[in-house]
Amino acid sequence: MALALALLLTSVDAAAREREELAIRTVLLSEHPSDSMPTLFVKGKVVTVLRFETPVDPTRTRMLAWEGRFEPLLASGKQVSFLLKPASEGQRSAVDQQVNVFEDPRGYDAMYSTLMDSLKQRRVLEDENQRLREEERSADHALATLLAQGNLKHTPFVRRQGWRLKEEGADILVEVLSSKTLPKVAVLFTLTNRDAKKPWRMMEARLSTVSGGSSRAFALRMQQEQIAPGATGRIAVVADDSAFQSPRGLEQLALELFRSDGLSQAYLVLEQRFIRE
Repeated sequence: MALALALLLTSVDAAAREREELAIRTVLLSEHPSDSMPTLFVKGKVVTVLRFETPVDPTRTRMLAWEGRFEPLLASGKQVSFLLKPASEGQRSAVDQQVNVFEDPRGYDAMYSTLMDSLKQRRVLEDENQRLREEERSADHALATLLAQGNLKHTPFVRRQGWRLKEEGADILVEVLSSKTLPKVAVLFTLTNRDAKKPWRMMEARLSTVSGGSSRAFALRMQQEQIAPGATGRIAVVADDSAFQSPRGLEQLALELFRSDGLSQAYLVLEQRFIRE
């Protein structure tokens, strides 16, 4: 297959969010009217390469209305349409690093590439199922689930501190919780979506050391996957005392919450004194 298009997007709205998995996948073209346009999931400063099954003619290949904004184009004159979306807006977080495009789904290369995609997806699902099974047995995830459901009284946690934040598109109540019987700390976000049209969705939460940015393990649960305009939902985070430990001694931890477009919605610093205070 010959290299056809190298798409280099230059938007940097979430330049610091480099954790997305880069993906290689297959697209089978179809002319059936009921089939939707193929979607490419892209990200600022990440190249998305399209590979076609036959050599292409550089002199007859161009990207309509995007002249001069991409790498030199290397196809046979056939028009191929794609819908570009930020990776954070899909049900997947992976950026399309390489997309193998085939016109004939019955060809050997197309069938082989599709098979490899299926096997890769199966492995991903198996790993995810294993992770979910382990989480079901995790005490921290069980506690986070109770907090996200509003069942604070059924946990050993009590409220220690709280802040009300007015962020872009959201009002957030942040509560830090601790327990006298468990060496754990919890944070409960109660978020009201002030956007009149769009639901609020979370991209990720991060827990890391303030000094060096080292990631720390934590459990996270949401009351619902998205918060409708005008509605309120809860997000709970639970971390063990060991998250504060390092070879240098006790660490301060930074907890940050990002919505689906990469915008930071809440940031706070946690100290070990919150535990058993």
